[in-house]
Amino acid sequence: MAGAAMTATFLAVIGGASLLAVTARRLRPSDRLPSLEGWALADRSLGPGWTWLLLGGTVYTAYTFTAVPGLAYGNGAPAFFAVPYTVIVCPLAFVLLSRLWSVARRHGYITAADFVRGRYGSAPLALVVALTGILATMPYLALQLLGIRAVLTAGGLYPPGAAGDLVMVAVFAGLAVATYRHGLRAPTVIAALKAVAVFVSLTAVCWLVLDRFGGPGAVFDGAARALGGTDPAHSPLVLTPGQQPAYATLALGSALALLMYPHVLTAGFAADGTRTLRKVSAGLPAWTALLALFGFLGIAALAAGVRAPAGGAEAAVPMLVGRLMPGPLAGLVFGSIVVGALVPAAVMSIAAATGFVRNVYVEYVHPTATPKRQVRVAKAVSLTAKLGAVAFVFGLRDQDAINLQLLGGVWILQIFPAVAVGLYTRWLHPRALLAGWAVGMTAGTYLVVREGFSSIVPLVAGSPEIYAGVAALVLNLAVAVAATPVLTRLGVPRGPDATDLPSRPHSGRRPSTGANNA
Repeated sequence: MAGAAMTATFLAVIGGASLLAVTARRLRPSDRLPSLEGWALADRSLGPGWTWLLLGGTVYTAYTFTAVPGLAYGNGAPAFFAVPYTVIVCPLAFVLLSRLWSVARRHGYITAADFVRGRYGSAPLALVVALTGILATMPYLALQLLGIRAVLTAGGLYPPGAAGDLVMVAVFAGLAVATYRHGLRAPTVIAALKAVAVFVSLTAVCWLVLDRFGGPGAVFDGAARALGGTDPAHSPLVLTPGQQPAYATLALGSALALLMYPHVLTAGFAADGTRTLRKVSAGLPAWTALLALFGFLGIAALAAGVRAPAGGAEAAVPMLVGRLMPGPLAGLVFGSIVVGALVPAAVMSIAAATGFVRNVYVEYVHPTATPKRQVRVAKAVSLTAKLGAVAFVFGLRDQDAINLQLLGGVWILQIFPAVAVGLYTRWLHPRALLAGWAVGMTAGTYLVVREGFSSIVPLVAGSPEIYAGVAALVLNLAVAVAATPVLTRLGVPRGPDATDLPSRPHSGRRPSTGANNA
């Protein structure tokens, strides 16, 4: 009976998400012709409420909500790097996203590579920025499906064999169709359900945990004992001095990388103005608090004696939920996490498709493609990306997707000089930036692979461990800075700057109707 009630609640949440996706057409202005900007960015018309829901729902993915507590379950204190990392993102978004939005709105840019193409007049540099974004996004998209599968399996909702695969495909299919038809508006309306369901269900789970253990102190004491810590001064839940460089560089590097991901920029570009983005950036810490509570649940799983399968620590929290909560509430939590995967997965597929159309297809294949044809191609590529992610999950080991996502975080950080630094100065030569990107990509990949696909690496034997992405970024910047005066002295020409970048970005806010504000 409990299993049936859990399944019914789970299906109700997923069904509600599907029904909301159908209503996405109401966010579409009826007097606009089809355009890539309309499909991929909702015509840049989202007010503060919708933007907060979409950006938070995109940044804080379902895999994050299972991987962070899984890391806390397996490793203790280092898992909480995600909290300062997402806190650092907020002021960066306040400054960088609003300025980039202003330039993009003025010139009709839809992707970061569009901005790079206009800023430096360099098609090759724009191409590597676009391809790096697509390459880093695809394994991230696959991880959302892995998060769905982990939740379904822990909740007993994933039958063995082909039947389980069909369940996951069915869960994913509704949003795929809605995204194909309505573009970014589909995940935008579903993000509202994600926020309500996740905040409510997480509050209920944390209340039950604290009620059972008698307070947070008892939870942390029990988790420390489970990790083998008997001395409070040397608890596994406290960072050691040797872990601090890795913790700090991982938090900083991850924050810098996050704002370079195409799906995050796509969600930001959909806002109706820089004022909206600044308001949303100030409100993002509410999602960070949510992430911290998920990390706390990983600690609670340790204290509760949950035994996650070997190599499957991300199942710890779903297993804890199944143990503590009655069937209907457990179904609500599982449904919330699954919906939490659908929003970023949809935005990721839209961002990858948009980058391909704008910076590969139109630039090199069909320069005269009409807006209608661009939308048609983007829809097809978006659907192909989702199908590719499904095939990736079914065809390869889970660890392969995780390894590629770790590399993706290192790779996406290497476009930071061209995009973020380029917002404030054009001094760096585009060919120097290309050389720096190549060195950073090579060095970062080598460091991660050398350590067995660990992104925390020692630069040399015996040195403190740091985040490989930061080390590669430092090399990237060093090469770009050193090569720029050489190329300038040699008279290597630069491309024209088409951005006319202002010293201070204007608000660019357009009037919006009540339908565009949550």
